Amino acid sequence: MTSVANLFDAAMVFAVALLVALVLSYNIPELLDPDASVTIVKNPGKPDMQVIIKDHETIKVLNATEKIAGGQGRKIGTAYRLETGEVIYVPENATDG
Repeated sequence: MTSVANLFDAAMVFAVALLVALVLSYNIPELLDPDASVTIVKNPGKPDMQVIIKDHETIKVLNATEKIAGGQGRKIGTAYRLETGEVIYVPENATDG
């Protein structure tokens, strides 16, 4: 009977190790850190897209809608998508503020 208990203990240790590896592989430690700020986009470009914003201990979930926003404004910069897929923002005029 003790060998069954040892197998159970080993299985529990293995399961915890898998959970820790999963958390680390998806960069989820930031979600568990109360001082961290993280933004996650789920289903990008799809009708059910969600933006999850964690700012310290506050979490907001924004759902995509078909509504188009509009109003008055001015151009403040340009965004470029690099060949690597990374997006960078270049301010229009660094002295504006």
